[in-house]
Amino acid sequence: MNHIARYSLLLAALISIFVSHSALAAIQPEHLRCEYRINPMGIDVTAPRLSWELKSESRAQKQSAYHLLVASSPEKLAADQGDLWDSGQVESDQTLHVEYAGKPLTSRTPCYWKVRVWNQEKTPSSWSEPASWSMGLLNKKDWKAQWIDDATNASQSPDNMLPASYLRKEFHAAKDVRRATVYVSGLGLYQIHLNGHNISDQILAPEITTYDKRIHYQTLDVTEQIRSGANAIGAILGDGWVRSTFFRAPAPSERVFQGQRGLIFQLEIELADGTKQIVVSDASWRGTNDGPIREQSFYGGEIYDARKEHIGWDQPEFDDSKWTAAHLANFSGANLVWQRNEPIRITRELQPVALTEPQPQTYVFDLGQNMVGWVQLKVRGPKGETVTLRHAEMLNEDGSVYMGNLRKATQTDQFIKGRDEQEIFEPHFTYHGFRYVEVTGLKQPPKIEDLVGKVFHSSSPEVSSFTCSDPFINQLMSNILWTQRANLMGMPTDCPQRDERAGWMGDIQAFSQTAIFNMDMAGFLDKFLQDVRDVQTAEGVYPDYAPHPAVPFLGAPAWADAGVILPWRCYTNYADRRLLEQHFESARRWVDYVHKHNPELLWKNKRGKDWGDWVNGDTLIHKDWPQKGGAIPKEILGTAFFANSARLVSKMARVIGQDEAADQYHQLWHNIRSAFQKAYVQPDGKINGETQAGYALALHFDLLPEDLRPKAAAHMVRGLDRYKGHMSTGIQTSHRLIRELSRFGYEAEAYRLLTLRSFPSWGFMIENGATTIWERWDGYVKGRGFQNPGMNSFNHWALGSVGEWVWKNIAGINPLEEHPGYKEFVVCPRPGAEITWAKGEYDSIRGRIVSDWRIDGDRFTLNTSTAGYHCDSVPAQQRSNGNNRKRKANRSGTWCAVGRCRGKQGRLSSRLRPIYFCDTLVAIAINEHRQPSEAFGRKQIGEPLISANTR
Repeated sequence: MNHIARYSLLLAALISIFVSHSALAAIQPEHLRCEYRINPMGIDVTAPRLSWELKSESRAQKQSAYHLLVASSPEKLAADQGDLWDSGQVESDQTLHVEYAGKPLTSRTPCYWKVRVWNQEKTPSSWSEPASWSMGLLNKKDWKAQWIDDATNASQSPDNMLPASYLRKEFHAAKDVRRATVYVSGLGLYQIHLNGHNISDQILAPEITTYDKRIHYQTLDVTEQIRSGANAIGAILGDGWVRSTFFRAPAPSERVFQGQRGLIFQLEIELADGTKQIVVSDASWRGTNDGPIREQSFYGGEIYDARKEHIGWDQPEFDDSKWTAAHLANFSGANLVWQRNEPIRITRELQPVALTEPQPQTYVFDLGQNMVGWVQLKVRGPKGETVTLRHAEMLNEDGSVYMGNLRKATQTDQFIKGRDEQEIFEPHFTYHGFRYVEVTGLKQPPKIEDLVGKVFHSSSPEVSSFTCSDPFINQLMSNILWTQRANLMGMPTDCPQRDERAGWMGDIQAFSQTAIFNMDMAGFLDKFLQDVRDVQTAEGVYPDYAPHPAVPFLGAPAWADAGVILPWRCYTNYADRRLLEQHFESARRWVDYVHKHNPELLWKNKRGKDWGDWVNGDTLIHKDWPQKGGAIPKEILGTAFFANSARLVSKMARVIGQDEAADQYHQLWHNIRSAFQKAYVQPDGKINGETQAGYALALHFDLLPEDLRPKAAAHMVRGLDRYKGHMSTGIQTSHRLIRELSRFGYEAEAYRLLTLRSFPSWGFMIENGATTIWERWDGYVKGRGFQNPGMNSFNHWALGSVGEWVWKNIAGINPLEEHPGYKEFVVCPRPGAEITWAKGEYDSIRGRIVSDWRIDGDRFTLNTSTAGYHCDSVPAQQRSNGNNRKRKANRSGTWCAVGRCRGKQGRLSSRLRPIYFCDTLVAIAINEHRQPSEAFGRKQIGEPLISANTR
């Protein structure tokens, strides 16, 4: 096909997509959020940011103006009275992070809001559905409650393992309650009951923070639970991260507040006549530690003795005369703040798929999925019978549960029956990582339906779906998502099962873009980055994990650098400029620290524990596998991340208007880059160490001169041959390697690595039964058995970072940092391997983006759509397989669309040429007669914008 014919075909397809409708329908705002949350309660942000999405039934729509109303009551809002704020009509296309600019907001203020918008034809929408937020307790003086615990536990050494505390208080309420609000927190974990019922679906609250800096409190509406007359509050208080054994943490008595537990509770009731009643935690409460929860910890589990249950303890008229007055705790300096991330909740239940008896009266339930949470078990048998549940990720060859990789964690629950009839056991203050549950102690065999797995995690909304014609890739993406669910526990943990479960920053740094494609991580990462700042040292050193009571590991390359990479990731995906403003000084202090100790601009000094490219090929144990040659020299890895962090700090400074700092750190990046080339790069493009990882990092972080990049990519590919076509990379470079293969034209090679089944590969994990991502490529090898049990998790998200490549290359959805928050984006699928169709749907912060493509015979069809905005221009098909290796020459290529805040849906269809498409990207711009940004043409894809030839 000649150039003119090819361009004509593409232009015809483009015109068919963008023919204007004869009448433009107005757009409608929906999905209103305040500080990323839907109808949040008790926030402490006095100028909260408001966001919405746009919906339209017609194409090429654009918001030209908005009008916000914020009222102090639903009635005033319904009457279009914005007594707190009436923005008036504002000429703007802004739909994200519109900052409240009304009357000053004070503690407890309820706020009800709505928005309407105008399209580019000045046609107004109707008002949105109403949304709300409420202000929390903004000043310490607003807290009338006191910290309490039961007196018996409070008198014990905090280093002892203590039973859970049970606390209660009765009160009377008048009729006609207009509103009742609870403000509550704990040191340790709490559950609150009101009149016999748990008042919240949040579990393991409050979530972990650096407790001497901030403690989360929760705000709950309990209007419907308050009775006229007698009421009873019941609270259970457990150890949580405050007192539980925690990875590399000092003894509880050496931690903040000396490891003491505490509850703070404040109930505020507003009656119909305007009078108010307040019930607070104080010395009038009664407490005991002689309850059924005898032991509870995260690593261990829970021991529950049902014989000690206090029937009716959380209801009025319970006899608590044998309980003692509550102990008042002294937690002066405790800083209570709003919890900005979504709470931990049970999100689904799993039914077992099998029940076996590997040994007499030892029963093993198989949930069919490696999961995190706990189980609910129906127990039949006599009073006093002890049932033991052990939780494991894998089985031994004899069918028994494999517990070796848990280290000192036991993941064991015990239930002691309190009655002769059937009872139900479900824990309170622990969690486990497991697929298999071993149950012993039953006098009669269980039924498979007796056990249910309760899956829980930080409830960040799941915002995407991916499926394609290859079941293996679908399974891989399922494994990645399940691993993400498993490791969101108020912090981004490395693993959910062994005695670690820490917020390792190197892992979330690598996995962050995959995580964002899977879930709305904005609130979660905002909270986590505050944790990171809270444990940054005075000299500017970031920790290797956060939060933590006493971080022993600091300043490792790639781990500490998450303190720079993550806020920029949030900005790219969520357009969160305020986060950059809050975090900038912290990030620059980190880069300045590394620079101070490495004035020659090669990161040779102060590299902390220097983890390197964790679990790289040199750590694998397998016959005929090379024992050396996979690990990137740590000095090279460190310098690469140093350069990248300097560059990102420069970009942050530019966004927030600090141009002098932007120039300073850009020059620093340029100088580090030059030093890197001089020290580590040879004239032929070889990089010292000649590791796959070294080439991947140098290419990914743009550390090579333009003329050496193709040569370095070729060296990287040849490096695969030394490992018989496999990667020798670890968690920091595996996803970067596969992305660079695609960027430099080795698309088929990237597909081949993705779909390998042989050792080591993602497919090898799946072939060996994995339903989550393993920590190690060789976590289990048939014939050899398990890897070193000291470090062998089967639910570890770092290697799942390849999900980013799947989203960007197979689904083809790409954010653009020049146009953050998907104001502009690229839909750019790259068909390859034997995949004949794929569909990815991603609910970006501005609305849903759909990429849906199919190959039928020799015809390729790409359908793209969004909820409220879409393409201004559709560049044509991209380059050939000229660099693809002979072992997998196929129909690989790329079709692309540049999306903007316009339109609704589009379709691009043309015939495939066997094996090859055109060499380079062809860009055809319409409507605004503009070319796509250079980032789309060169940085994102690595090709020129104009085609020169075809094959």
